[in-house]
Amino acid sequence: MTTLDTYRLLGRSGLRVSPLALGTMTFGTDWGWGSDKDESRRIFDTYVDRGGNFIDTASQYTEGTAETLVGEFASGRREELVLATKYTMARRPGDPNSGGNHRKSMVQSVEASLRRLNTDFIDLLYLHAWDFTTPVEEILRAMDDLVRAGKVLYVGISDAPAWQVSRMQAIADLRGWAPLIALQIEYSLVERTVERDLIPMAREMGLGVIPWSPLAGGVLTGKYGRDDLAQEVSADPSGTRKNVAAANGSLTERALDIADVVKRVAGELGVKPSQVALAWTTLNPGVTAPIVGARTTAQLEDNLGALDVRFGDGHLAALEEASRVDLGFPHEFLARPMPRQVMLGGVKLDLTR
Repeated sequence: MTTLDTYRLLGRSGLRVSPLALGTMTFGTDWGWGSDKDESRRIFDTYVDRGGNFIDTASQYTEGTAETLVGEFASGRREELVLATKYTMARRPGDPNSGGNHRKSMVQSVEASLRRLNTDFIDLLYLHAWDFTTPVEEILRAMDDLVRAGKVLYVGISDAPAWQVSRMQAIADLRGWAPLIALQIEYSLVERTVERDLIPMAREMGLGVIPWSPLAGGVLTGKYGRDDLAQEVSADPSGTRKNVAAANGSLTERALDIADVVKRVAGELGVKPSQVALAWTTLNPGVTAPIVGARTTAQLEDNLGALDVRFGDGHLAALEEASRVDLGFPHEFLARPMPRQVMLGGVKLDLTR
């Protein structure tokens, strides 16, 4: 059995974090589907009281309310927590520089996050999403400046192409700048394409993988059915949680098929579907800590139960068959008998040692 106070090192660093991170996108009712202050407090306290120390938030989650609540809840035990937040999201409508990956956006967002979190430093700052416009040297140098100033302790990146992340890590290493230690990406039984390049890249380059939406927006809990496929999609995160799942591409016929298998496996194991889906993500050796989000304390309790799930080979085979994705070129090509014969000439290699 694993517990929240069985800590793991985050990437190629000495930072110790819990095996499940607490997501706070549900903290606040500004978007119409989150938790009020009192319930958010109960969720926070339940996680921390069990030894959890890894709190994930972002500059504009629930229009900034999430950070404000985290700052209030962390008061009195700030030093024992690892607070992670993100920058990139636009903070002022109509201001072209209020969002994006550039230095001005980063610095102003960090200053605002420090005020809302009521802290002198951020433990882990992520670039939230790749904007395809800012030079990587600008991003890395600005991050390094914040680290040198003591306002940020570690840096990471989220939702970016693998080749850009590996390039950035190489540049940081060569120039002696603060390295990236964490990669936050979508990863679940519904979204496994990150197994092609992003997760192997992260393991090679020293970034701990922090999966978001390990329950595929709630689809893998079994809460949605085929009737929900008619959901009209809006780009606005406010409204309903179902709209967020649909807008993110998680609510599909294939995803519901996978959810059916998750439900069957859960029944055989005597656990909740959410626990099966979460536990599966932790099996990947590149994963450090999936992010669990909850709207109620009961949901959080269910999610934490994932740490106790143990699979049999038949269960893993069923989940693999339902969710498998093609790795594509060059991975599948290089694994075929002919290329391996040409490369190795019949030499047998034991790569387990």
